[in-house]
Parts: sequence; structure tokens; C-alpha cells
Amino acid sequence: MNREPWSRLLRWYARAKRDLPWRRTRDPYRIWISEIMLQQTRVEAVLGYYQRFLERFPTVEALAVAPEPELLDAWAGLGYYRRARMVQTAARSIVEQGGFPTDYEGIRVLSGIGDYTAAAVASIAFELPHAVLDGNVARVGARLTNEARDVTRAPVRRALQALVQGWIEQTRPGERGDLNQALMELGATVCTPKSPRCLLCPISADCAARKEGVQEQRPVKRAKAPQQKLFLIVALVEKNGRLLMRQRPADEAIMPGFWELPQAMGPRFDPDCLAGLGLEVGEMQGEFRHGITTRDFRGQVHAAALRGERDPDYVWLGPSERESLPLTTITKKALRAAKIL
Repeated sequence: MNREPWSRLLRWYARAKRDLPWRRTRDPYRIWISEIMLQQTRVEAVLGYYQRFLERFPTVEALAVAPEPELLDAWAGLGYYRRARMVQTAARSIVEQGGFPTDYEGIRVLSGIGDYTAAAVASIAFELPHAVLDGNVARVGARLTNEARDVTRAPVRRALQALVQGWIEQTRPGERGDLNQALMELGATVCTPKSPRCLLCPISADCAARKEGVQEQRPVKRAKAPQQKLFLIVALVEKNGRLLMRQRPADEAIMPGFWELPQAMGPRFDPDCLAGLGLEVGEMQGEFRHGITTRDFRGQVHAAALRGERDPDYVWLGPSERESLPLTTITKKALRAAKIL
């Protein structure tokens, strides 16, 4: 494909792009933070977190020395908390080496940074010729070339990566970061998964799938696994205004180090499910929903009473202590459902 489609795309991007705070800077630190936050998280959800996070940690040096509870609290609600810890590990490496690396290889070796993030930071902050391939760009590429293979397969992803890399290499310094962002923006706002807005697309004349009338059948993806429905009982055990809570172990796969209320999960609501913690479940205080990838949780919050000895993993925490600690998302939702938070 010649340069003309990319010239049209760049002109479209200049006038149609959303005004997002990470697009107003070439600071690699701020671009990097935005890219990590945007992984598997909607732009609308990230906006507030991004601003608040940078207010608390305005520089990579501030992030590097932040106490972990403060870091996790700033990240709370974004999910995938391992990302926050890896961000801080990377920040410490950046400080130790005297500044943010200015080449793709130096960025790529930082903790928690993969090919996509390294390419995004390298191209946007430093105008280096590295192509990004996220879901939006893969969809644009699959439609432009009428790719009929499953885009979730590694060989097809590699082919799409090489395709987009060729496009980036046709651009000049000063255009590379914008072309990457333009492709992502096109996929997010025009070349959408369902009902693509082809009449508004600046490169629709070059789209092979549209010429064949199959744009809505591209990209081809294997079917997603159905969501598993699970039921969760969360207990409010109260004594003198304090609640019984525990800190999740450091080796937990999900939200290690966060604090949570007593809870139990199963294929149905079972008030006896917390008997193993010495709790007797009482009246329901509220309900909530929570989703994690292929799991759909239906939650109930119940008042509960402690029978016998307290489990040694659990401690009593008052309101001021709870405010200063990172709480799991389920615990926050449970407290809101019970009108405590």
C-alpha cells in the first residue's frame, strides 16, 4: 500500500481524535503509565485513575519510592494488581539507570513491559519506527487485507504485526507515533467490532473486506469461553464499630496484599459456607455483582456472628484503619452494598 492512505488517515486523526490527557504529552513516563492502565481497561474508566495517579506520583522518582499500600490504593479499581507492582519495579530500574530508556530494547526489558507497550512508548515518546498491535489495530489490519484466518492464532498475529510494521516504516519521523495512535483510534471509534462506520472511514476505499462486503465478518476469532456464574457470600462481623478482615497472602494469584472481608464462593448461595471460619451467617444487608474475565459473581452481604475462637488470619479493623489500607474490589462493593462505604 502506498503512502496516500496513511496521509488520509493522519489528516483524519488530526481533526477527529479524542482529546485524551496522554495525547497532550511526549513524556515517556506519562505515556507509559497510560499504556499500562489501558491494558484490558476501557478509556473512560482509565481517565479519572490516570489523573489521580499522576497527582500522587508525578514523577518516576516519586513512584519508585512510594509505599506499597499507597501504590495499591491508587491502583484500586483498575484490576490486575500485579501490573501496579511491576510498574513500581520498572520505576526503580529507571531511577537506578539515571532516566527513562530512549530506545525500544531498553524499554522492552523493563518489568511488566511487552512488545506492544514498548512499541507504543518508543513511537509516541521518541518517534521510533515500531508498530503497535492491539485489538483495535489487528481488526483494522484484518479488514484492510480481508484476512480470513483466526487472528487469535500466533502465526496470524505475527503476520499482522509485520504488516503494520511495514506501514509504520513508510512514515516519516514526526508521523510514527501519530500513525500508531491513528490506527488505534480508527479501530476504537470507526472500525468497531460491530457495525463498523465505513462511510466515515478515511481509508475505506483501500479496505479489501469492504470491497467483498464481509467487513462485519472480519476479524475471524475463535469463540469465547462462556462465563461461569458463581455465588459469593460476604460476611460483616462487627464489634464496637470494627469489622473482621484479613490481608490476602503475598503469594495469592489475585490481589495479593489487599484486605478483604470473610467470604466464601460456590455454585449457589449457601449461608453455611462460612462455618469453617467459625461464623454464623445472619440477615442479608445487600447484594452486588462482580465480573472477572470468564467469571460472573453474584454477591450477597450478610451480617454474621463469631462463634468460638477468631481465625488467627483475621483482625479487627476500624473505619480509619480501613480507609488507609488497600481493599479488594469485592470488599469495596460489599461495603457499598451494605451502605458502610
